[in-house]
Amino acid sequence: MLVNFNLTGEIKVNNIKLMNPALRSGGSWKPAHCISRHRVAIIIPYRDRHQHLLTLLYHLLPMLRRQQLDFRIFVVEQQGNETFNKGRIMNAAFKEALKLFTFHCCIFHDVDLIPEDDRNMYSCPEFPRHLSVAIDEMEYRLAYSILVGGVLNFKVEHFQMVNGYSNLYWGWGAEDDDMAYRILNKRLKIIRPPAGVARYKMVRHQKRKPASWAKRSKLLRTGRKRAKFDGLNNVKYKLIFSHEDALFTHFMVDIGPAPKMI
Repeated sequence: MLVNFNLTGEIKVNNIKLMNPALRSGGSWKPAHCISRHRVAIIIPYRDRHQHLLTLLYHLLPMLRRQQLDFRIFVVEQQGNETFNKGRIMNAAFKEALKLFTFHCCIFHDVDLIPEDDRNMYSCPEFPRHLSVAIDEMEYRLAYSILVGGVLNFKVEHFQMVNGYSNLYWGWGAEDDDMAYRILNKRLKIIRPPAGVARYKMVRHQKRKPASWAKRSKLLRTGRKRAKFDGLNNVKYKLIFSHEDALFTHFMVDIGPAPKMI
């Protein structure tokens, strides 16, 4: 089934609730008449894009239901206006989600990417599965062979095996390339659905300026040495609150400021 899009009109929480009447508080759902083979946590790192979040949920929730998944939506937000650290807050969300929901796999999902096709399965993969293969903003082409940014699906044990994301990438960019190297260094495959199925539309927004590439490339070069002690096993954060909203479970985390040299 191809998705009918609403990417420009205002979307309200009540509209999404009406479309998904069986959705439970905290953003969880499971099939009523069967036991799903897949329990999936969707983790969405978020900052200052409320309408983008509602747009994603408007399209994503019905698709997950049609795929008959047992799922729960987690939105993780970094407190304050300090430099964003996407990897660190995703690690924090993974650890907090495990306390609330027993899941087989987790999908790290950018808030501005809307799946176009139900055949792009969000079920649990044998190996790490990069789902956002073809994005309209990139002319529906994979930009480079090790790209895993956008939407990435992990079995729980594989995410733990690679020690999650690096905590050191402050600002936007390169934490996903670091993750690709972590996956490959553990001799795991990066698998992808066909590009004709794994299609996404990107919600238009003002692009953030990426952080210094010189600093990031230096981090990438040392990634293999750091992976054992930089990630899930040493992530530092404070959970400010965990709240069950109507459409998702909301984590607010404090990860402190970036080091001054960043």
